[in-house]
Amino acid sequence: MFFLDRRDAGRKLAARLGHLKGTEVVVLGLPRGGVPVAVEVAEALGAPLDVCLVRKLGVPFQPELGMGAIGEGGVRVINDDVVRTARVTPEELAEVEAREREVLDTRARRYRGGREPVGLRGRTVLVVDDGVATGSTARAACRIARARGAARIVLAVPVAPHDWTARLGEDADELVCPHTPRDFFAVGQFYADFDQTEDDEVVACMEAELARAVSTRRTGRRHVVPEDREVGVRAGAVVLRGRLTVPEDAAGVVLFAHGSGSSRHSPRNRFVAAGLNRAGLGTLVFDLLTEEEEIHRANVFDTGLLARRLADATAWLRGRPGTEEPAVGYFGASTGAAAALWAAAEPGARIAAVVSRGGRPDLAGPRLPAVTAPTLLIVGGHDQLVLDLNREAQARLRCENRLAVVPGATHLFEEPGALEQVTELAGGWFTDHMAPVPHTAT
Repeated sequence: MFFLDRRDAGRKLAARLGHLKGTEVVVLGLPRGGVPVAVEVAEALGAPLDVCLVRKLGVPFQPELGMGAIGEGGVRVINDDVVRTARVTPEELAEVEAREREVLDTRARRYRGGREPVGLRGRTVLVVDDGVATGSTARAACRIARARGAARIVLAVPVAPHDWTARLGEDADELVCPHTPRDFFAVGQFYADFDQTEDDEVVACMEAELARAVSTRRTGRRHVVPEDREVGVRAGAVVLRGRLTVPEDAAGVVLFAHGSGSSRHSPRNRFVAAGLNRAGLGTLVFDLLTEEEEIHRANVFDTGLLARRLADATAWLRGRPGTEEPAVGYFGASTGAAAALWAAAEPGARIAAVVSRGGRPDLAGPRLPAVTAPTLLIVGGHDQLVLDLNREAQARLRCENRLAVVPGATHLFEEPGALEQVTELAGGWFTDHMAPVPHTAT
């Protein structure tokens, strides 16, 4: 496995394409799986992004056998040998082409929202997919780009068979691929997350790219673009699953930490996260422990381990290329609250704010006085033991802090209206404190 997901693959592929930056290159992503990869490449290169729509023309009685391909603008590439060998008549070829052209045109309108395709004539075109297996789609895409007037074509993919250059060398002027393993069976074997890319995700990618381009033209700088997707976060030797949601013009991103490891499945965390999203804050709701690790109860109380995972997730979030570094806040529950405070106390952590919901901040122990992030402790009025522990922890904090008690609420805030109060308190605290934290040299 080389990549967490297609976005991760795109970032790694972009690192091999720095020589194209500033060359007026156009990036074309192959729908659907190639588009998330191409997004990362386009952002890293500061290049315009478009889709390269290709539809295979299958032999009528054997559709998996390609006899050609079509692209936009009436472009068609026909394999005369296959047509002749399969004895496909001109009428049959025309019928297949008409059917595929209708599908192509429908997808073009949906993916671009009615916008015209980016012009390719006389330009360097970078064709990007999530990988190459047989190479037939990539070859067709390169030929179609050439037919649309591209002066130079670069085909770039994250992974391909070791002999891929022999298959595609004549169709592109340059081939770029960071991984070419011999034990290649399918593209998906090299991804931790290779779920099918849906049309809605392609549309979202294109809309986000349009917003990035408009913002860059207006302000001369990039920004955090809206997104809502499943992610894989690398933390040491493991990959943590989660969901990243960033509204447009988000003031910052709040990372959720739950001691049991099941942050992304917690209905309470998801409820609060949705409320923060409505308040204009981004959220990363993810698991601090893998399913195997969660079985061992000791891991739930290993505050140091949980804090390291949270710090790794923070570094992952801040390290995404093509976006401004966001202000970061922590929302911790149960032992995750201790992990949040522990991680926030690390030198150079630069955490804007911390909120604890029914948490165990006392487990952060000697780290508490070192926390500089403004901290809100939320506890249910009927959760007496945890309330006492929070009061003891609050006494050790030296940062701006507050203890908020939700009347009548128990540990899980299951009472009517209790979780709504938690969400309102957390949203207000983060909104007040989530200004970007400047980096200072240490």
